[in-house]
Amino acid sequence: MLWRVAPVRRAVGKVLGEKPLPGTPTRPGAAPAGRRSTAKDGLANQVEVFVTTHGAPIWDLIQSIPPVRSAVNAAVTNLAILKFPTRPNPFSTMADYTSWDSLTDRAFSSRHLPAADVVDHGLPEVEELKDLFARGDFVESPKSTVLFSYFAQWFTDGFLRSDRATPPDPRKNQSNHEIDLTNLYGLHPGVARQLRTLEGGRLKSQEINGEEFPPYLCENGQIKPEFSLLTVIRFEEQSAEARNQLFAMGSDTSNLQAGFVAHNVLFLREHNRIARILSRAYPDWDDERLFATTRNVLTVVLMKIVVEDYINHITPTIFRISLAPQSFPNERWYRQNWMAVEFNLLYRWHSLVPSSYRIHGQDVPIRGTLYNTELVTENGLGALFEAASEQVAGQVGLGNTPYDLWPVEQASIQQARAVRLRSYNDYRELAGFPRVTAFDQITGNITVCEELRRLYGHVDRIEFYVGLFAEDVPKNGVLPDLMGRMVALDAFSQVYTNPLLAPRVYNERTFSPVGMEIIRSTTTLSQIVNRNVPYRPGGYFVSLTRKDWRRA
Repeated sequence: MLWRVAPVRRAVGKVLGEKPLPGTPTRPGAAPAGRRSTAKDGLANQVEVFVTTHGAPIWDLIQSIPPVRSAVNAAVTNLAILKFPTRPNPFSTMADYTSWDSLTDRAFSSRHLPAADVVDHGLPEVEELKDLFARGDFVESPKSTVLFSYFAQWFTDGFLRSDRATPPDPRKNQSNHEIDLTNLYGLHPGVARQLRTLEGGRLKSQEINGEEFPPYLCENGQIKPEFSLLTVIRFEEQSAEARNQLFAMGSDTSNLQAGFVAHNVLFLREHNRIARILSRAYPDWDDERLFATTRNVLTVVLMKIVVEDYINHITPTIFRISLAPQSFPNERWYRQNWMAVEFNLLYRWHSLVPSSYRIHGQDVPIRGTLYNTELVTENGLGALFEAASEQVAGQVGLGNTPYDLWPVEQASIQQARAVRLRSYNDYRELAGFPRVTAFDQITGNITVCEELRRLYGHVDRIEFYVGLFAEDVPKNGVLPDLMGRMVALDAFSQVYTNPLLAPRVYNERTFSPVGMEIIRSTTTLSQIVNRNVPYRPGGYFVSLTRKDWRRA
């Protein structure tokens, strides 16, 4: 989420030595809320929101009857996906027109709408938007924990990978376009081979303070020959001492931030745990089959967590969605995955990030969590996940981005302009929302309305990236409406079209009976953490949702 784009990664370099931005008399996040006009929400949308967020006893009854629950689960999922035209998209970032190459070359990003015809030279300078994004007083999310932001960053970094070239091409990506645990296994088989033990289907690991971790990548400040294919972004900027603390992991961003490290360590442990279980259950299997089947099982376990823990946390609806591959054998949206440039950009949830992280009673600044694997090894994995679960994340929206991360927002705005995304209103229309005609139809935050009017003059001129974050977050939700609808589209349609969930693949022959039981019995991140850390009576509190959250 935070570190996918090359300009973003370069911007992080500025962060490390940058002083806080100067304050201004009023920050959007601290402004008193007015009443947002619902005149352009659309009647159908208003009815849908009311029905799905009211009548808890009825929804509880629906969920208690398996056949009814399955039918409703399929209907709700289909409804979310079919808000948008289905893939394949006729356009990509390759060109302004459709060609065979633009329909097949996935080195370029897909796009939901064609490029704007002309660059709008009347847009405000990017630097003028600083005060619109920058945090004054920290605005807490009423629902989300820091663990939610950690997971979102780590999960999406596996498939939303912008071009890493120097200089980068904003039109291109380096993604496999699948949920395939690239973070753990790498972008290609050569990386995975260097990370494997070649015995029992396991990944290489070491023991530190009685817990399992990946092996170290370097020795004497240089990458070990056995890991010659592995890379780390900004590796050359790290001291020899810092390099020696980096782990050998699949993605070039896996060492970047403590949340990335923690999740990669967790899924490495879960991989090796599953491999040991399968090895005992099927002693005649060779290393290759054990590794491949373990990877299959773990990838689907991740998709279950995404749908049943992560998406259910995001949505304001009462009905809890479950992963049900058998429900979608012949849907018209069942097409090859191809990540869209809009999906990449809308996941820049920098406002979730607190100004500092509370770990073991100590406040660690953002920069102190970068390239710092010792935060995980010294505190222990369980304690780190619990600390993230007990700290409140920020509210997604304008006026709540930490000072240190303004350069990252800046790079995101520039990327959106470079690929000529259409306006915020154009994407509202695509998503089934009426076009807004007044600023107070976007947000009830008076200061944001005034700033948008000053900067853009008219609602039709508001650009996609700014408009996404300008909207209010609905009651019991985590994301603004347009963003939430686009996340649901891509999350569901990219999960269910994964090859592992295809009707002829999702069965015991692919995963084994033991593997299918592991998939069936796993629904939350908390389960994975608590079975992969040293035992503690009562376990560790691991949650994307705040302890004190209550449905409004």
